[in-house]
Amino acid sequence: MKKAIYLLLLILFPLSMSAQDKLKFEIKDGDFYVNGKATRILSGEMHYPRIPHQLWRHRLQMMKGMGLNTVATYVFWNWHEVEPGQWDFEGDKNLAEYIRIAGEEGMMVILRPGPYVCAEWEFGGYPWWLQNVEGMEIRRDNEQFLKYTKLYIDRLYKEVGHLQCTNGGPIIMVQCENEFGSYVSQRTDIPLEEHRAYNAKIKQQLADAGFNVPLFTSDGSWVFEGGSTPGALPTANGESNIPNLKKVVDEYHNGEGPYMVAEFYPGWLSHWAEPFPQVTAESVARQTEEYLKNDVSFNFYMVHGGTNFAFTSGANYDKRRDIQPDLTSYDYDAPISEAGWVTPKYDSIRNVIQKYVDYKIPSAPAPTPVIEIPSIKLNKIADAIAYAEKEKPVSSISPLTFEQLEQGYGYVLYSRRFTQAISGTLEIPGLRDYATIYVDGEKVGELNRNTQTYEMDIEVPFNTTLQILVENMGRINYGSEIVHNTKGIISPVVINGQEIMGNWEMYKLPMAQMPEISNMGRLAVNNGSAQAKRLQGCPAIYEGTFTLEETGDTFINMEDWGKGIVFVNGHNLGRYWYVGPQQTLYLPGVWLNKGENKIVIFEQLNDTMHSEISTVKVPVLQDLK
Repeated sequence: MKKAIYLLLLILFPLSMSAQDKLKFEIKDGDFYVNGKATRILSGEMHYPRIPHQLWRHRLQMMKGMGLNTVATYVFWNWHEVEPGQWDFEGDKNLAEYIRIAGEEGMMVILRPGPYVCAEWEFGGYPWWLQNVEGMEIRRDNEQFLKYTKLYIDRLYKEVGHLQCTNGGPIIMVQCENEFGSYVSQRTDIPLEEHRAYNAKIKQQLADAGFNVPLFTSDGSWVFEGGSTPGALPTANGESNIPNLKKVVDEYHNGEGPYMVAEFYPGWLSHWAEPFPQVTAESVARQTEEYLKNDVSFNFYMVHGGTNFAFTSGANYDKRRDIQPDLTSYDYDAPISEAGWVTPKYDSIRNVIQKYVDYKIPSAPAPTPVIEIPSIKLNKIADAIAYAEKEKPVSSISPLTFEQLEQGYGYVLYSRRFTQAISGTLEIPGLRDYATIYVDGEKVGELNRNTQTYEMDIEVPFNTTLQILVENMGRINYGSEIVHNTKGIISPVVINGQEIMGNWEMYKLPMAQMPEISNMGRLAVNNGSAQAKRLQGCPAIYEGTFTLEETGDTFINMEDWGKGIVFVNGHNLGRYWYVGPQQTLYLPGVWLNKGENKIVIFEQLNDTMHSEISTVKVPVLQDLK
């Protein structure tokens, strides 16, 4: 009887994927082998934190519908270890679930754990609090740094180690460090031998943790000397010259392939106050075919970018602009748009891939529904300075940085009372990154690291308060300047040549949760009340509610607003800024409710009062003011 039941169960419930179709992946004879068959890796990069977890499967199906067989993702250390030793792998942070879904959809997985990832992500994926660790020097052979990277890598293995193909999962390769050759070329102050020692130690930490699938490195082909490490397959980022790709890989990999471009760019990253870059579908399709004709594997970076929700966007550094903050949208001009739509680029790539694979590519899944909300009434407003000042300040003789205040992101209000009048040039050369300046709550100017505007004329009368609201616009995520990443005011404040010391009070405004203004003596917005008008030019928090009969994706129209962030139902959608080119914020339908919804807007400039806001069905990402 028991035997009959067992046979019946086998019929009803076939052997699991790990037992029946265990994935075998090898690098041998100059090629990638999957289950004994030489196989090209046709991969696309897609990052789990940039997509609500409810949409992961849809986006993976979109990738499969383009003809890809693999998904690559960075792992974002600071996304999971928000505070030292406090780990979070739930909900949108459930990396193991993301990998499992990819396996269920028949996709292989390439894991890129860093610990440095770049990715236009805040601090390149490093936790901000590393900067408070005594003796810490990031990204080098430093005892304190390697102590923390080991803790991270060991904890990561605990989450996803069982999902390696060697254990029946879909992970086929793991990257060692990330674009390290570029960093080596910039940090010539550090001996090459130390760079190599550090890189080898990260590789060893991965092995010691238990990662036993093939390892690889990812660099520009011209910096393999600094970025490659023995025992890891070198791959070339952005390399379109195939003879050169094969030459340099052969040189650093025992004279043979396989050959892979780990970052093939179908689009490009975008900054605030700069034109939105675009790459044509025709050029991407041509390059895709060149790789396929020449047996080159590739990973589209990005195949689907998603969104830098909340304060996750990073910044680049350029001497001409100092900091170049990245947009909230990470659309990347990718084949799959920010909202998960098919694009002409998607279709072009799909048509090329179909000619070179021996499997039928499935159709793309239907897009998620899109809705438009013509008007959302904003019926409450609160003074953001008063909101910040309701908390107890931190006092100091000089301004403290975000890190000294034990705050990672958001805003800090720096306040100082003057018992003697002072006027002249206000200088804050250590501004990181954007400041609105007030005297007794009245706006008198703005300073901006992005435009290298570090000074302005000011008059502070007797017995008044100078208030400086400072925004962290994202820590640098690439290059040698990544080691200089403290935020807030990091140097003395000077007026008329005099350093302003003593009696500084700092109010923390991290905006980690949606502000609750019900107890803030809220003011009515409608009817242009005198109370509301009093807040014009001052930072304000707006609130409104709206009711929906049906939900769907939409884009909040911020074209008439100044600068700030938007929350809907507790979700921080990210930054907006009138300078563009991004003028809308993506609102995933999975974050909306049938019935009542709440929107809260923190508007830093508030040069114009608002009584309503609307949404549109199509994003605006190329309108530069």
